[in-house]
Amino acid sequence: MPSNFFARKRMNTLVFCVLLVVLTLTAITITEYNVVKGFTSIPKAAEWAISNFYPNEKAMKRLPAIANSLIETLLVSIAATTVSAVFALLFAILGSQTTGVGGPISAVSRSVATLFRNIDVAAWSMILLFSFGQNVLTGYFALFFGSFGFLTRAFMETIDEVSSSSVEALRATGASYFAIIFQSVIPSSIPQLLSWILFMVETNIRQATLIGILTGTGIGFLFNLYYKSLNYSAASLVVIVIVAAILLIETASNSVRRVIL
Repeated sequence: MPSNFFARKRMNTLVFCVLLVVLTLTAITITEYNVVKGFTSIPKAAEWAISNFYPNEKAMKRLPAIANSLIETLLVSIAATTVSAVFALLFAILGSQTTGVGGPISAVSRSVATLFRNIDVAAWSMILLFSFGQNVLTGYFALFFGSFGFLTRAFMETIDEVSSSSVEALRATGASYFAIIFQSVIPSSIPQLLSWILFMVETNIRQATLIGILTGTGIGFLFNLYYKSLNYSAASLVVIVIVAAILLIETASNSVRRVIL
């Protein structure tokens, strides 16, 4: 019996690998992608980057403006994440299998979360551009909607995983719905909820760069402006600042996670 199981598992793995190779070759054929040329161009691209894409003395004079745009991007990302987390928690409680009230309310909560989660923030940006134009508010709402969908789903799974046993115990004692939420669900789930919020902050800071290119705001706008004007030295400085900020925030986030989890 075990030998049949492992043989079947190896066969499934082999079939999956063959299917993946077939799909890859099909995609290469359809798109007419030259694999050899793609790999051989890597050294030339690296040589160009080393020769042109680095900050010089003139680019360093733009550091204050880059820092101000970075701060704006960070603040928008954090604000969009924290506000969306509040709404996500409400929808997660209503849609959770453990704490949901059932019926159409739970179904609507899950449907709204699924809709918002499956639309990328870049798509949200383009949709919102028609309503708000190129400004900070467009980027904020794009990050807010994307964060709301992701966090609602993550919060639902966290509540169902962490709080099911304690909720059942409180229900057996006749506790009210709000007592269960505030005395069991939120206290037991809050470390994982905070971890998801920190993860979303990191993700939004990365995505805010792309959002800035689309909405003409923040650090993304500066990178797009410098790159299109062929000011590669300033554009490279923007990239370095973004990478440094993300690494610092990720380090701080990991430290917080180790404390709360």
